[in-house]
Amino acid sequence: MSIVLGANQYGKAETRVVRIVRDTARHEIVDLNVSTSLRGDFADAHVTGDQAHVLPTDTQKNTAFVYAKKHGVSSPEDYAAALGGRFLDASPAASAARIEVEQYAWDRIPVGEAGHDHAFVRRGGEVRTAVVTVERVGGRRHTHVVSGLHDLVVLKSTGSEFRGFLEDEYTTLAETDDRVLATSLVARWRHAGTAGDWNAGYASVRSTLLEAFATTYSHALQETLHAMGRAVLERHADVVEIRFSAPNRHHFLVDFSAFPDVENHGEVFFASDRPYGLIEAVVLRDDVPAAPEAWVATPGFC
Repeated sequence: MSIVLGANQYGKAETRVVRIVRDTARHEIVDLNVSTSLRGDFADAHVTGDQAHVLPTDTQKNTAFVYAKKHGVSSPEDYAAALGGRFLDASPAASAARIEVEQYAWDRIPVGEAGHDHAFVRRGGEVRTAVVTVERVGGRRHTHVVSGLHDLVVLKSTGSEFRGFLEDEYTTLAETDDRVLATSLVARWRHAGTAGDWNAGYASVRSTLLEAFATTYSHALQETLHAMGRAVLERHADVVEIRFSAPNRHHFLVDFSAFPDVENHGEVFFASDRPYGLIEAVVLRDDVPAAPEAWVATPGFC
């Protein structure tokens, strides 16, 4: 028996990059959280401590800042792709560079019809994400682009049921034909190509997800996720697969039986944050090759 080094990667996590565009009196703001990592032949760094092939994580951080100025940030996907290409240029021992970007949205503070030129308020709600992996394969480079979002909190006050499920001696859950359905959605979708209008594409996929959630009568969250994924693939030819992770944000009807003069006709609930059901699913085209490299080190999916 021998002991060997297994899979490994290294990088700089959560570099906060804020890019202010000051080309005119009306400023723009792009607020990013950038995590970079390199995979490849770094065995010597682990086994013998030889760092000759290691591009320091501090250098990765500096590059993220420089490229926010030098390359700009038209979209998190384009910015991440530029960083990934740069890291493969700078690190010959790397076989792949993975760049993950979270983008936080800001709105102009309402002053007049167009909003203030240089004062902003942080928007709540979901966070836009992009993961770009650039890998070397047989002397050529392949780029995988995965767009997405997390913390998209959605709720339906009716149009959802849950019944007919398997029961055993430990089952206490009652069937219901009218329940609140809510989740804090994580969704990531892989593109077939590496170019496009990423901002318009993101807005369109997000809109499709919300429309499908709202208009699908739900027998279970599983069915809703499948309907949402199917709608995205039907409307967006460039999307080849979409993955979901959806914690079920349970809303339980408050029991007013102790108060004879108070009735609860599906109006008052308490929200329970844990334990929660966690539903995960992948919806994909069956005629497109899998791309496992695109999903390496992306947690939270089956």
